[in-house]
Amino acid sequence: MTVAAYTHSISNAPANFLTINSELLSRERWQAILQYKQAFLQNEAEDPRQYSYMDQEVAASWIRSRKRGVNPYSVVTGSNLSPAKLSEILDKNRGLIDITYALTKSLQDVILACGYILYLFDKDGIVLLNNGSLESFVKLPEFDTRTGLLINEESEGTTAHELCLRLKRPVQLIGPEHYCIAFQNSIASAAPIKDVNGIIQAVAVLVSQPLLNTPEEDTIKKMGPHSLCLVISLATIIETEFNLKNRYNTVVNALHATLACIDEGIVTINQQGRILHINPAGMRILKLRQEEADARNINEFLGNNSCLMDLAKKGENVTVEERFGVGFDKDYYQVNIRPILNKYTQELDVAVLKLSSCEKLAAQKSGKTGNVAIYTFENIISQNKEFQKSMALARRFASSPENILVIGESGTGKELYAQAMHNVYCPQGPFMAVNCAAMPRELIESELFGYEGGSFTGAERNGRPGKIELAHGGTLFLDEIGDMPLELQAVLLRTLEDKQIMRVGGSRYKKVDFRLIAATNRNIHKMVKENQFRADLYFRLSVLTINIPSLRDRGEDIKVLSEFFVEKYCRKNGWDIPQISLAAQKKLNEYEWPGNVRQLQNAMIYAVNTALGDVIKPENLPNYIILETCPIKIEDISSGNGNLGEMLCLENLEKAAIETALMHANNYVPAAAEILGISRSTLYRKLKDYNIEYS
Repeated sequence: MTVAAYTHSISNAPANFLTINSELLSRERWQAILQYKQAFLQNEAEDPRQYSYMDQEVAASWIRSRKRGVNPYSVVTGSNLSPAKLSEILDKNRGLIDITYALTKSLQDVILACGYILYLFDKDGIVLLNNGSLESFVKLPEFDTRTGLLINEESEGTTAHELCLRLKRPVQLIGPEHYCIAFQNSIASAAPIKDVNGIIQAVAVLVSQPLLNTPEEDTIKKMGPHSLCLVISLATIIETEFNLKNRYNTVVNALHATLACIDEGIVTINQQGRILHINPAGMRILKLRQEEADARNINEFLGNNSCLMDLAKKGENVTVEERFGVGFDKDYYQVNIRPILNKYTQELDVAVLKLSSCEKLAAQKSGKTGNVAIYTFENIISQNKEFQKSMALARRFASSPENILVIGESGTGKELYAQAMHNVYCPQGPFMAVNCAAMPRELIESELFGYEGGSFTGAERNGRPGKIELAHGGTLFLDEIGDMPLELQAVLLRTLEDKQIMRVGGSRYKKVDFRLIAATNRNIHKMVKENQFRADLYFRLSVLTINIPSLRDRGEDIKVLSEFFVEKYCRKNGWDIPQISLAAQKKLNEYEWPGNVRQLQNAMIYAVNTALGDVIKPENLPNYIILETCPIKIEDISSGNGNLGEMLCLENLEKAAIETALMHANNYVPAAAEILGISRSTLYRKLKDYNIEYS
């Protein structure tokens, strides 16, 4: 009788109360099934699915058991596993066995007093543990344990644990429902034990002591619910303990794996920031001794404006730049935050922090081995729909091994895209970046392909690998590909086709495996038509093409990015974060930004350093922004179509200068007077004379 048969009587019961239809646990039903069993075993034509008291799942199992030739009068008595295999299985399930053993040891008196035997089966039907006395089972051989036996439908026919595994839910079999005659006087109740993903890892089973051939009604009605409720409770406790232990082991294993990166600091913290684990490099960074680490909090070593804990609690894998240290002795570190969330509450359990010295990363970036790909798509900020479409395309292309061409003006973030795509495709591989426009024509070939020793005057004695060779297993980023010399384009094309290189002065080819990302701010298609760029190379490079919109076409991003750059720069230096005034933001929005995002970042660094208070005003912006966004410009007056004498009238020029100064000073008269080099009273008078509004 499966628990499915109880559904109608359980569904309306309280959460912690199990009710069972008394008709299903009756002496009459027991006796009827016993008669069916005898008829079924004596006559192969009998179909138990037609019997009125039979559970359909049990009937189907009887039929399968008979077809498999299972002897109902025998039980499994010997292990059909080799000692080595059995040892492997027991070791694999050691956690479950230990938890069950500890639990049943505390309940042993209850189990024995009730005459139960507790079994723990693995998901294949192998007995991992049994507790209780087998002496009352006269049909069983005289031994104290069945551990290590493989018991399934093929060996013992219909059993509670086999149906539990098949149906993935609790199951109870009353006496004659068992296929094996040795258990036909017992009640067996089974419940699954699942992992955090809902996959069954084991089954707990309680088997009652043998009852009379047809036990009394009262005995059946008491023992049935009792054993089922008890085994479900036991399975729930084992499951909870097992999953808690696994979660802890997962965290510990992740920590040990990360500690292999001994050059970086590894710190594990809890939701409150308390340090749980720290490696030697982390202790050097935080200037901690091992014995005091457990009592410290990561917030003690961060600046007041740090966002590290807030980012960790969001549960996203991010990389940020933070200052770590004690007092004023702080250094900059790139921090990889890897949070581990509670499966049920989705709140932060622990976070693993990897601290890498920014100075070391900068040295790597500027050294001969190329750039460090530190940016991911999460680091790229935009609210513009067109830009988001471009980034969505880049995310899709990132996993492809094909060459990628990124087109965009200078400063739009082409290398950020390249690094983000690299960190999706092959984050563990090298990221080699070459700016084709910044390299002399006579050196670019040896820089890309490397050279053998003595190939030319000044060459290193042992030769040197090129950027393509160093990019093996990773990404080669060729920036400003449009400036690559024509004669070198043919060599690059050949390399892309057969993935082989030959060093300058060399005599043999070497296999290389890399993904190419090229970038340009030029119209390559037009250059192809003008024979300034090879058509075959262009088609090879542009298998997948991404266009990045310029900043002037992303109006909503100017405000978002300007505030982001101000906050980032101030956090880096431990300063208070100033607000950008409406007038200053208006100037930023009106400017054309020929240098795009890079120029905006530099402008905000200038503004932060010139702002005296907690507000960035127009006068704190670079002069080129002020001049380009003035509502009235001298050149506009001099180049107009009106009367030249009227345009050059001193009064008109003076009025234009006053209006420009007011705009520059955000309508603050004292500041405007200082810009014009006149007194406040003089400026107030001229404002009245020219009827200029300034409030």
